[in-house]
Amino acid sequence: MHPKHLQADPNPLLLLFSVMPDSPVPIFEQIIAQITFAVAAGDVEPGNAIPSVRDLAEHLLVHPNTVAKAYQLLAERGIVTARRGRGMEVTQGAPALCREQRRQIVQTRIRQALREAVASQLPAEEIRRLVREELERANGRGGEKA
Repeated sequence: MHPKHLQADPNPLLLLFSVMPDSPVPIFEQIIAQITFAVAAGDVEPGNAIPSVRDLAEHLLVHPNTVAKAYQLLAERGIVTARRGRGMEVTQGAPALCREQRRQIVQTRIRQALREAVASQLPAEEIRRLVREELERANGRGGEKA
């Protein structure tokens, strides 16, 4: 392991990011989703600088072009903007944009899961029960059921 990875990360925002290399979701899309969710949740506020391409690439152990692609798409969507001498920072309009994009991302994922459940011919009541259980588990209230 490179000695730099043993030291504390210089940008605390780096701790918000992780990727799953084996996921079917491309890494650049994982980065976009994580920044979108962090801004939507208020973890990253307008005017905050996001980690540099190099720093995030080193932290995630990915190619800098992957991070640069994510940042370019975020800029095209109006979520981040380049500031001379400061790098990329979150725009003033980003929270509203990110809340809507977060809703769309989550809705799409839920829709896909529900379509798969219906296609598998699970009864509607069983699907509802599974959704309730998983929502409780996600909120930290789910216990093991016999």
